[in-house]
Amino acid sequence: MRTSSRNSRTTERHRYRRTAVATGAAAVAAALLTTALTTGSAEAAGSGAGSAGSAGAGSAEAAGAGTAGARTVSAAAVRAAASHLGLGGQEKLIVRDVIKDPDGTVHTRYERTYAGLPVLGGDLVVHQAKDGKVTDVTKATEAAIKVPSTTPKQSASAARESARAAARTVKGLKAGAAPTVDKAPRKVVWAAKGTPVLAYETVLGGFQDDGTPSKLHVITDAATGKKLYEYQAVATGTGTGQYSGKVPVGSVKSGTSYLMKDTARGGHQTYNLQGAFDGKGKPFLDADDVWGNGQPTIQQTAAVDAQYGAAVTWDFYKNVLGRNGIKNDGKAAYSRVHFATDYVNAFWDDDCFCMTYGDGEGNKKPLTSLDVAGHEMSHGVTSATAGLEYSGESGGLNEATSDILGTAVEFYAQNPQEPGDYLIGKQVDINGDGTPLRYMDNPSKDHLSPDYWGADLGDLDVHYSSGVANHFFFLLAEGSGPKTINGVAYDSPTVDGQKITGIGRDKAVKIWYKALTTYMTSTTDYKGARTATLKAAWALYGHKSAEFKAVAEAWAAVNVK
Repeated sequence: MRTSSRNSRTTERHRYRRTAVATGAAAVAAALLTTALTTGSAEAAGSGAGSAGSAGAGSAEAAGAGTAGARTVSAAAVRAAASHLGLGGQEKLIVRDVIKDPDGTVHTRYERTYAGLPVLGGDLVVHQAKDGKVTDVTKATEAAIKVPSTTPKQSASAARESARAAARTVKGLKAGAAPTVDKAPRKVVWAAKGTPVLAYETVLGGFQDDGTPSKLHVITDAATGKKLYEYQAVATGTGTGQYSGKVPVGSVKSGTSYLMKDTARGGHQTYNLQGAFDGKGKPFLDADDVWGNGQPTIQQTAAVDAQYGAAVTWDFYKNVLGRNGIKNDGKAAYSRVHFATDYVNAFWDDDCFCMTYGDGEGNKKPLTSLDVAGHEMSHGVTSATAGLEYSGESGGLNEATSDILGTAVEFYAQNPQEPGDYLIGKQVDINGDGTPLRYMDNPSKDHLSPDYWGADLGDLDVHYSSGVANHFFFLLAEGSGPKTINGVAYDSPTVDGQKITGIGRDKAVKIWYKALTTYMTSTTDYKGARTATLKAAWALYGHKSAEFKAVAEAWAAVNVK
């Protein structure tokens, strides 16, 4: 797996197969098309009269093979659109999204308000030719937006209780826990079905049956409290990945289709590059929210694995390590699949803040397995924290960090299709003979990575010098000697033949993560990593603890003293 680090703008070359790559991550980053936020003024009465506009924001996405770019929609253009639509005097338009096709056609998506209230189901898209002429309008509803009064008969607190009562009858929510109110009820105009009415929208939290977070939106009549509609904002579509099997896929309703987007985890999306070397790619859409077929014959399958891998990695960092996203700011990266052709690699790039996956030899083995996804996202975490330079011993520690945390993600998932192991990249079969890329218990089994530290370690490729830290981690977590874990046999040696007793993977992960985020710097070498992990063990468990002692012993076992 390859990474481009903001601390080291020189992109290190790496392939799973250890051969040269035609296109580097830095070149990819330079060619990326940045998705810009589009801000538009929005105001219009049907008469065309208007005053200051409301601000709206959305993303300009590449359509087809087109390019994305910033586009500001003027207040005059919004008023013209409103006039063309014949909107009423109390209606306003707010720009949400602008898409420009390669031929110059522009599709502007609007939200609508009525007397200052959001109109649910009032959104529309105005399609304009290159010369600005409106060629078509796509509306969520053809009904005229108007209500007799904007004064509700029910109070907000009554609406909240009506929503909670309605939620108790919704299938698919975890039983036994009362839904929490994530957002106070807000007044809206409900226009998605039938005659528009004044209503309340209440957002309820909790969890779905499979453990997925729930964001249930309940719409109730503002006069009677009757439930008008409910929908799950965290749309748990299902997909079948090539490696992960049948898994939940984060998705949201988008018009008449579903968009692969995980709103529960920072809005992570997976895009389809369709063999391209650059650009963001096209978003994945599906009619029935059932994605992939477990085979590389359709392009959704790799997207399922990538989207699932990003979700599990997010959950691992949040639930195990208390980290809210790669930068700990609650914002998701994004994934791109189907990079180039026959590309036997995957990489993280700081410049696009994204993971990118090739399809492997013959485009039959996409590099989207769970440990690879965890590996790539962890490069972003390293960049955002210690910033380990991607060269010499610090580069080996950078790679090892991604192997360690990617492995932890795989164990965390408890997915029977991808059971946790200490064999890096086993499922993607880079070598073509069923062997993994790296062995954490005995790195030299790949005939390239050393088991123990030596003075020339920093001269090796970082994917080989990582072996010593991987070996340290295995010994710290599991100990030395023969053992079987999840059906896989291991036999980890030590430099002096001394037996090492492991402290367990969970503790070992927490020690490494704390060392990375608290005590390592961009230039940390193996000696510095020993000091950092000892400090981390001291901070977490005390300097007289068995964990502190085990860290020292595990480093000694790989000849770092």
